Amino acid sequence: MLCVGLDPDIAKFPAELRGRPDAVAEFCIRVVDATAQFACAFKPQIAYFAALRAEEQLEQVCRHVRERHPHLPLILDAKRGDIGATAEQYAREAFERYDADAVTVNPYMGQDSIAPYLEWRDRGVIVLCRTSNPGGSDLQFLNVNGQPLYQHVAELVANKWNTNGQCGLVVGATFPAELAEVRRIVGDMPLLVPGIGAQGGDVEATVRAGMDASGAGMMISSSRAILYARPQADETAWQAVGRAAKETRDAIRAAGLPA
Repeated sequence: MLCVGLDPDIAKFPAELRGRPDAVAEFCIRVVDATAQFACAFKPQIAYFAALRAEEQLEQVCRHVRERHPHLPLILDAKRGDIGATAEQYAREAFERYDADAVTVNPYMGQDSIAPYLEWRDRGVIVLCRTSNPGGSDLQFLNVNGQPLYQHVAELVANKWNTNGQCGLVVGATFPAELAEVRRIVGDMPLLVPGIGAQGGDVEATVRAGMDASGAGMMISSSRAILYARPQADETAWQAVGRAAKETRDAIRAAGLPA
């Protein structure tokens, strides 16, 4: 259930890549190849590429995943949220330009802002629900007819928006009690769960709270703790990345085993 996040920060790249015009793509491709055997999905965060004017390198990374690891879903972490024709263009960006299997979206503007993504019936639409950041509580815990807003969102997506069976929810690992509540509401709907690793979410608590009836059902995302793992002894940077991914994958597996 390990989803490897791709958040390229050139200040943290290995020295061998610094100054190269293709450094962003090369870094991400090497991470993908080092972690693919331990991952269930990859999640590039579009802002890290756009800020570096590296959207074409993101396209290259997406093509690489498609060609070399076609069995692994590609989730574009964009958190888009707009209406009408604008949302249609964001959907085309995600599903045509980057050929993503799924995209993260913001539900704040309501069902018509999500509808253009749902038209792509063979693609996933992963809706923000209970996010991993502390400030998420500013809105997500507002009372809506006697329940927190995040629970209302979970019910809305599960019962009204998921007509094609293509929806998922983003629920942070930093709030295992709320994660368990969302799982209760949505049944076996897939959950994208950020917040372990650098954000401090507990792996065992996350797995226990969020797994579905089959003992799976989550894409538990880790980015910085894997991408910038410190090499040990004679390890290369890429061996350290692979080791960090394996250790995280193993911890997730161990947490899901019967007590």
